[in-house]
Amino acid sequence: MREVLENDLRSVLNGALNMLGTVEQMLPVAADVLLNEQTERLQEVHALDREVDAQEARIEAECLRIIALHQPVARDLRLVALILKSLSDIERMGDYVVHVAEDGAELAQAPALKKYVNLARMLARLGEMSQNLRTAIADRDVTRAEGTITMDDEVDDLYEQIQRELVTYMLEDPRNISKALMLMRVGRSLERVGDHMENVAERVRYWVTGVREA
Repeated sequence: MREVLENDLRSVLNGALNMLGTVEQMLPVAADVLLNEQTERLQEVHALDREVDAQEARIEAECLRIIALHQPVARDLRLVALILKSLSDIERMGDYVVHVAEDGAELAQAPALKKYVNLARMLARLGEMSQNLRTAIADRDVTRAEGTITMDDEVDDLYEQIQRELVTYMLEDPRNISKALMLMRVGRSLERVGDHMENVAERVRYWVTGVREA
C-alpha cells in the first residue's frame, strides 16, 4: 500500500512540475509577441494556457483521490497540500502571461513608445525563477526555494523602474498616456507572475521540514 501511495504522490508531483513547466514555455512565446511583434504566436500562448487549465483539473482530481484513498499524514499530506494550494497560483501565472501576450499584440499595432529593455529582463528573470523553482521542488531543496524568493526581489525592482520611466513619458507628452498605461499593465502582469512563483516557493520549507516560518 505504501508503494502505491508513493507512486501516486510522485505522479501528482510530476504533474505539478509539468504544469509549471508549461507556464514556463509560455514566457518566451509571450516575449516574442511583446518584444518582437510576432503577433501570430498569440494563439500559441492561448493553446498552452488551455493545457495549463486542463492540467490543473486533472491534478486536483488526482490529489482528492489520494486523500480519499490513502488518507496521507505528515510529509505526504503536506505534499498534497502544497500541490493543491499551488495549482491555483500556477494557473494564475498562466493567465497573466496570456495578458502580457494579448497586450503585446495590441501594442504591436502602433510604433513602440520605447525599447522594452526592462520588460525583457523581467521575462528572462521569470524564466530563470521558474527553472529554479522546479528544481527546488523536485530536489526538496529549501535553500534553492528561498533563492527563488530572492530572485523575485529583482523582478519587483524592475517593475518599479518601469513605472518610473513610464510616468516620465506621460508627463513629457500626454499623447503617450494610453500606450504607457498599457505597458504599465504588462509590467504589472509580469510582477504578479513573480508573486505567484514566490507563493509556491514559500510553501517548500513547510513541506520538507514541517516547520512554518514565524
